[in-house]
Amino acid sequence: MAVMADRHAWAVAFGVLGNIISVLVFLAPVPTFYRIYKKKSTESFQSLPYQVALLSCMLWLYYALIKKTAFLLITINSFGCVVETLYISMFLAYAPKNSRMCAMKLFAAMNMGAFSLILVATHFLVKSSIRIKVLGWINVAISVCVFAAPLSIMARVIRTRSVEFMPFNLSFFLTLSAIMWFSYGVFIKDFCVAVPNVVGFILGMLQMILYAIYRNSDKVVEEEKKKDPEETHNSIAAALSKPGSSGFEVHPIDIDTDNNNDNTKDKNQTAEPEIHVHHKSFLLSSELHPDESPV
Repeated sequence: MAVMADRHAWAVAFGVLGNIISVLVFLAPVPTFYRIYKKKSTESFQSLPYQVALLSCMLWLYYALIKKTAFLLITINSFGCVVETLYISMFLAYAPKNSRMCAMKLFAAMNMGAFSLILVATHFLVKSSIRIKVLGWINVAISVCVFAAPLSIMARVIRTRSVEFMPFNLSFFLTLSAIMWFSYGVFIKDFCVAVPNVVGFILGMLQMILYAIYRNSDKVVEEEKKKDPEETHNSIAAALSKPGSSGFEVHPIDIDTDNNNDNTKDKNQTAEPEIHVHHKSFLLSSELHPDESPV
């Protein structure tokens, strides 16, 4: 009995901590939607992450209601459903017509169609004795997909050497949340809760490792961008003023001024076309080879 009581106490502790950290994770996109509200535009943001998160919360809520012994799953996923619905509503309010139509079609197909199909299939086609297990493993598959979503962001970080779109705080709290829910799943002996959080922990750690590797790259990239125009200008000036490159050569002055004047005229006449050639070649090179700088 003492062991069971301790196990229950640990499960409650990790479940409460998981709720607190998950609330912070759910509220992480608030600055993004505040930006959308201020600009009255969704810009290049997409609704897919929020619609997938809403579907996941709905399925976990359904799972917890059927299981009846996972109250802490009910609380956090109820909160998640409300928050994600608000995010999607705000996205639909400020999205352009084409984006709004795509988001509405996705919502109808995923959050209404797919959820209704799973609900009906598990309720009418699956025996009650294995219903919880079947629904649990469906949730595991969807949760793994949700956790795997940042893989595209990680690939972008490696490609661009920039962590601009992978905030450290979000990666840290996702990792911490995965630890809490994994521990909760272990103590209540629910592997459908524990398994996907193993994937979440691994991906969260990889994100933080990438952040540690590339966190200073943004400063380097910004400095390179700032230096590029100056370096280009300086290189052109150096090329034009370099002895032997554009006619700006320094020679000793001859005593014979008449010949010197004639020579200088000839030199000026020959120098000017060369300068134009240099300018023209630079313009052509800028047209044929536009500046490519890492994002």
